[in-house]
Amino acid sequence: MMNCYEIRKTEEIISPSLIYYLDIIRSNIQKAIEEAGSAERLWPHVKSHKSIDMLKLQMKYGIVKFKAATVAEAEMAAQAGAERIILAYPLIGPNIGRYVELAKAYPNSCFYAIGDDAKQLKFLSDNCMINGFRMSVLADVNMGMDRTGVTIDKLEAFYRIVNTFPGICMKGLHCYDGNHNNKDIIVRNAEVAEADLQIETVLKHLRQDGIECGLVVAGGTPSFPCHAENTNWYLSPGTAFITDAGYYKNLPDLGFIPGAAVMTRVISHPAPGLFATDLGYKGIASDPVVQRGYIVGLEEAVPVIHSEEHWVFKMEDAARIPAIGTCLYVIPTHICPTSALYPEILLVKNGEVINTWKVTARNRKLSY
Repeated sequence: MMNCYEIRKTEEIISPSLIYYLDIIRSNIQKAIEEAGSAERLWPHVKSHKSIDMLKLQMKYGIVKFKAATVAEAEMAAQAGAERIILAYPLIGPNIGRYVELAKAYPNSCFYAIGDDAKQLKFLSDNCMINGFRMSVLADVNMGMDRTGVTIDKLEAFYRIVNTFPGICMKGLHCYDGNHNNKDIIVRNAEVAEADLQIETVLKHLRQDGIECGLVVAGGTPSFPCHAENTNWYLSPGTAFITDAGYYKNLPDLGFIPGAAVMTRVISHPAPGLFATDLGYKGIASDPVVQRGYIVGLEEAVPVIHSEEHWVFKMEDAARIPAIGTCLYVIPTHICPTSALYPEILLVKNGEVINTWKVTARNRKLSY
């Protein structure tokens, strides 16, 4: 890992603290635009940062469409003036009414829901009818991840059914494929291309019958360059703009650099060969199970114990164990849930904190 994460003037910075590095993030934004071919084609997810400041930074580069995982994240995007917003999560229970009210409150933004269940989309349609509103909807497609979505073999029939609901307007497909993350880019691209061909067949059949299905939003960070090459669809990476150690180490072909770290301090030398930090799992995502982050410059440090407020590491070379009080910088393996653990982000440029960004949509409700 590159040693460009150390910051100066840490005396007043509490630990652990979440840090974003402005120059790296700007570079990642530019690279994502290059991969997509244009900023207009990008439809990034906001769940990795949940920050209106980060969203506004992306908008300065011409990115004006965003995906959200919660109603709060969608509201944040609307507050920033996003042109188009997808709530990429099935709407059930009170979230149906919340999202309809949000969409009505921001008429200058175009909102989309997704769905994979006809009954739930009927509930959405009925709610919209009561409120004198019509919601744009994308069919959520199971691209093989088996988390949500209609399987491709049932997609066409499903789409034809929900297209008849009067309170919603079917616009196209949401095709997230987090399962397409093979370390071999040749294999990954082949898997994506095969799935894309199946989707194109469904689109062809629907369009032949005059059914609107013009909008397709596809991919995550590992697969969006593959979709960019195979299709003319919109592309929805999320983590790429910040990047974590998980993608950096497992998928180096992507070429994005980790733009976030958590500053922690050494608090104890509890036994020979061990050192403890104040970065418990209340300060960094608790997944994956084994390696939840890497210490910059001490990547060989082996995690031993991780609890709420402590993270203990073992070093084979005892002479390299950092002194108590030392500031360390840990690149999270998974940045998305790590960002959600903090109320604010310290923004760093040239080794110094220049601003503080709020994690705006950290909570699940803002106004709606």
